[in-house]
Amino acid sequence: MSENHASGKGRMLTGIAWAVLLLGLWLWGRDLTDGPGGSGAPTTGDVAAVGRPLLQIELPDAHDPVTGVKPKRVDIPSLGITAPIAPRGLDGSGAVDPPPYEQPSTVGWFGDGTRPGAGGVALLVGHVDTRSKPAVFYPLSSARPGEKVRVTGADGSVTEFTIDDVQVFSREKFDAKKVYGAREDGRAELRLITCGGKYDHNARAYTANVVVSAYLTGAAEAPAAARS
Repeated sequence: MSENHASGKGRMLTGIAWAVLLLGLWLWGRDLTDGPGGSGAPTTGDVAAVGRPLLQIELPDAHDPVTGVKPKRVDIPSLGITAPIAPRGLDGSGAVDPPPYEQPSTVGWFGDGTRPGAGGVALLVGHVDTRSKPAVFYPLSSARPGEKVRVTGADGSVTEFTIDDVQVFSREKFDAKKVYGAREDGRAELRLITCGGKYDHNARAYTANVVVSAYLTGAAEAPAAARS
C-alpha cells in the first residue's frame, strides 16, 4: 500500500469517525461520578478560554507533516501536564472510550484516527476530574496560544505543536466540524479535549467541552539508540 493511499485511508477513517465521536463526547461526561470532583470542576473554563482578551502574539510557521508514530507521552510544560498516552477505540455503545476512571492521569488517543505529526487532526482526550481530585486535563482551560505541546512517540521521536486556539463548546451547540476538522488544509494538527463548563447534576454531565487546538511546528527523530 502506497504512503499516499494509506494517508488517504487514514483521513477517510477519521472523517467517518466524526459522527461517532460526536456521540461519544456527548456521552463522555455522563456517569463520571455522583457529582463533580471534590476539588471542584473548572467552572470558570468558559471565561478562562474565551472570555479573556488574548495577547496578540506571532505564532511560528507550520512544520511539514511527518509520518507520525503511535504516541506514548504528552507534555504541556506551561500547564504542568506530563502524562502517558493510551490508544482508545469505541465502546460497546459506539461511543469514544476514554481512559478508565481508575486511570485519571492517563490521556486517551483515538487510535483509529490520525497519529500525532501526520497530516490531519490527531485527537487526545482526558478527564477533567474524579470524584475526589483533579484529573490530567484539569488545567486545560488555562492554555494560551503560543504555548507548546510535545508528544513523544513509541520510537522516541518527538513532535512539537504550538497552541493557536482555545474554545469552549456547549453541548447544545457542539459543532463536530469545528472540533474535529482541520483548521488549515495541509497541516498536521492536534486537538486536546476535556469536559468544561459546569456540572449539571440532573443530566449527570458537564455542560461543555474545552477544546484546545495546536499545529505541528517542530519534529525530532528518535535517537539512534532507540531506532537500533
